[in-house]
Amino acid sequence: MPPSASASTIDQAEIDQFDRLAATWWDERGPMATLHKFNPVRLGYIRDHAAMHFGRNPKQAGCLSGLRMLDIGCGGGILSEPLARLGASMVGADPAARNIEVARRHAVQSGLAIDYRVTVAEDLADAGERFDVVLAMEVVEHVADMPLFVRRCAEMVKPGGLFVAATLNRTLKSFALAIVGAEYVLRWLPRGTHDWNRFVTPDELEIAIEKAGLRVTDERGVIYNLLADKWQLSTDTDVNYMVVAERPGS
Repeated sequence: MPPSASASTIDQAEIDQFDRLAATWWDERGPMATLHKFNPVRLGYIRDHAAMHFGRNPKQAGCLSGLRMLDIGCGGGILSEPLARLGASMVGADPAARNIEVARRHAVQSGLAIDYRVTVAEDLADAGERFDVVLAMEVVEHVADMPLFVRRCAEMVKPGGLFVAATLNRTLKSFALAIVGAEYVLRWLPRGTHDWNRFVTPDELEIAIEKAGLRVTDERGVIYNLLADKWQLSTDTDVNYMVVAERPGS
């Protein structure tokens, strides 16, 4: 399904940039190395909240079985794959065709059945797609219209379902660490990966979520522990943070 031309949330320049990086998604030492290190903490956060919300034991294998989940802006599938291994019925969506090619190829190599599609949130919502969990991880800071994007994602959350987002706060600290530090000093990310002006404050994101008819139930910061060389949950939301919201209903 081609991306919609009207009321669009996509930014073609952003899509082109990630399209160029498509071949590097599964290289844990390449441009996506930081995302690979970030993956365990966001995976655990999603698993724990989804399992507990739907009455599962997050420590059991297959704890997400029977849950239909959308990974919007899935890139090469590095989050969709472990969620599929936990039993979720995964749909991965991305407007960059080369990302989806990489994701499909890797899923086949991994023996996983994941429904990957070249499409965008508004087209999925217009088609009437509905999910138990909708994920927008490291996406809202790249879209052209954040409130519209959140609203269209929220439309796809079933009654009683969850919406989970991860993004970057717009603070001086995030400019210093996520832009100057990560892109220019440490070279963790390719230069130009992020535009600080598009970073989203927790208040801005929560207002968009609430206006979309969802209720925020949790907000957690994520920080990098230099000594342990890993990302971990924190009360500090100054740079990276994640939010969980639910749609009221049974």
